[in-house]
Parts: sequence; C-alpha cells; structure tokens
Amino acid sequence: MARARISTTVDEELLKTVRRLRAGVPDSVLVEEALEALVARHRAEKIDAAYAAYDAVPLEAGDEWGDLASFREAAAGS
Repeated sequence: MARARISTTVDEELLKTVRRLRAGVPDSVLVEEALEALVARHRAEKIDAAYAAYDAVPLEAGDEWGDLASFREAAAGS
C-alpha cells in the first residue's frame, strides 16, 4: 500500500485522550484507524440509505412475489 505523509493540527485534548486510551500506539496508526472508521461509517450510512426505500412500502403490500409480512412470518416459523 502506498503511504502518504500528512501534517495537520487536531484538538489537543482529543489527541491526549486518544493517546492515553491507546498508549504506545503511534499517531500514524491512530490516524489510520480513525480514517478507516470514518470510511466504514460512511459505507454503513450508504447501505442504510439504500434500505430506506423499503420503509416507503408497507410490509403488507403485495406484488407478484407476495408480501414481506407473510414472508417474515413463514421465515420465523421455519
């Protein structure tokens, strides 16, 4: 993996807290973990938004496949 050098300023108290919680872990690892967590949260938000479309249709609404409410009942009983 290619590496990029960054230089930035952050909230001093936040950095002290993180350094205390993860004593001995280099700042570069802390920043990478924070960036990975941000990407994961963004990915989860996109997935949640995609599923929000299902909220617009009532579970009892039928289509050529049936309805989700019946499917859930059948799945719960198996």
